[in-house]
Amino acid sequence: MRRLLCLILLTLALPVFGASLLDGRPSSGLGSPALGSTAIDNSKDFLPVRQAFQLNLIDTSAESVKLEFVAAEGYYLYRHRFQFRTEPADIALGTAQLPEGEKKHDEYFGDVEVYHGIVDINLPRNASDNRPFTLVVTYQGCADKGLCYPPETQRLSIDGTGPHVSQITNPPPATAQKSPFSWKQLALFFLAGIGLTFTPCVLPMLPILSGVVLRGQIGGLRGFSLSLAYVLPMAICFAMLGALMGMFGASLNLQARLQSAWVLVPFSLFFVVFAIAMFGVFELRLPRALNDRLDRIAGNTQGGSLWGAAVLGVVSSLLVSPCVSAPLAGALLYISASGDTLGGSLKLFALGLGMGAPLLLVATGGAAWLPKSGPWLITVKHAIGVLLLALAIGLLSRVIPGQATLLLIGLLWAGVSLFLGALEFTEKTTRGRLAQLLGLFLLVYALCCWYGAFSGQTDPLRPLGRPQNAQITGKSSAPSAQQWQTVTQVGELNQILADSKSGKKPVLVDWYADWCISCKVIEHEVLPDPKITRQLKGFRLIRFDMTDSDDEQRALLDKYKLFGPPALLFFGKDGNELTNVRVVGEIDVHGLFERLSRAHDQI
Repeated sequence: MRRLLCLILLTLALPVFGASLLDGRPSSGLGSPALGSTAIDNSKDFLPVRQAFQLNLIDTSAESVKLEFVAAEGYYLYRHRFQFRTEPADIALGTAQLPEGEKKHDEYFGDVEVYHGIVDINLPRNASDNRPFTLVVTYQGCADKGLCYPPETQRLSIDGTGPHVSQITNPPPATAQKSPFSWKQLALFFLAGIGLTFTPCVLPMLPILSGVVLRGQIGGLRGFSLSLAYVLPMAICFAMLGALMGMFGASLNLQARLQSAWVLVPFSLFFVVFAIAMFGVFELRLPRALNDRLDRIAGNTQGGSLWGAAVLGVVSSLLVSPCVSAPLAGALLYISASGDTLGGSLKLFALGLGMGAPLLLVATGGAAWLPKSGPWLITVKHAIGVLLLALAIGLLSRVIPGQATLLLIGLLWAGVSLFLGALEFTEKTTRGRLAQLLGLFLLVYALCCWYGAFSGQTDPLRPLGRPQNAQITGKSSAPSAQQWQTVTQVGELNQILADSKSGKKPVLVDWYADWCISCKVIEHEVLPDPKITRQLKGFRLIRFDMTDSDDEQRALLDKYKLFGPPALLFFGKDGNELTNVRVVGEIDVHGLFERLSRAHDQI
């Protein structure tokens, strides 16, 4: 049963862990999250545009102007939406030198390229013209959660051929810096640390380790203090490793270079090697000379004191067991790719705390809560190997076609299904039959992935694509174009709201733009659903098209405290907005049905 539970937990944890590695990348399509985003008025989940995309002037010379864009975690920029011009216009600039972006295919917008993380841009200039000028930079991006920002323009004052002394007009405030980590990521690394404890090399060592560190002083404040004195230095050493790897990645600008196959493919191969190590093919260990020296230091250290426990904690963080070294190396590789020094140190600190949590439990007399050693520990080790293989596929998905990614995902889960005995028809226990049932389910999913890949599909969440019958049914029940009144002028929208207030008619305003992918998802996949069309009856349906994104439309965004489309705003018969059912960003059919039901209750 433990073996089965481990595999079930692996199935549940895989998307979360993969999302952490891929830094919030969209799961289906471009800028389209998995359609489970149902938060009420989640405006606070999104950053203002100048905070989501920070523009920095790196250097100016007679030959070029070098810029850097930093997209916050969970946000991306469109390659084709960059525009550069000068004021005065007679100062010429060469063609902007942009790195290759991450290739994406969207069913509504076709093939596009996007940038996550850091983007370096070089603008050639005429060396013989050293007049000062203003560089006007226009860009556009979106949030992975399903919000598209209108095109944004910033002006940089370029002071002739002088060095890096120019400034950005209207720069974002200092408080605009986004935290380099998220609590979800820290919790994930903490849980990963706990998971690493349940490996065949670590869990059996807990009683021995507790005996060395505690020297029989189990329970009470003394036992807790000794174990904490061991765990904290170990976690701090991990944090230092994380900081060094983050600094190393930042110096090489690996996050920006991860758009290149020359970096992604070797990184993926490293994860494959680490996974093979978890399957027991070989062991990753420190050099023998260093390993023997650390063993002698640990052997000469006396436990039972705070200082001795601290020394043992430091040595233990360096004397990594074979079961932990491969996942730890993978974590260090991921952190080096992020180029985040502070975030890297905090993540590995959380990992160290997670690895030390079971020892704290033993020290306070809770050893009975820990499971006993057994063959199931091997399953945990193999499950970590599967996670590492999944992360390798996640990295490769940035540079290989979507169909190839779907083939690899199918291959991975087919292997897991065979491990669970999906095709073994011998006599089995109840536990074995349950494992086989899960294996058969994964095998069917793998076959769907392979079929979808050869059929041109790219979405792992919909390997077979959307059913054609459902599309036809939905479209036949969709509101006609006459039911949705499209307006582009702010005055026209204000007049409609005023007239509806006079006529005691509730209004639903859909904020829309042609360049908003999530708007297309809502328009084609959510609003046509029969459940939604029935709920829309009674509302005056207004689609505010802000494709042009002029100053007047932007001012209206500010008035309603919106950053961009999509958004759905409900107005009651009294003309006031029902703010507790407002929708910002992408939403699924179930979520919108719930909002509409609550809106009907209030009107």
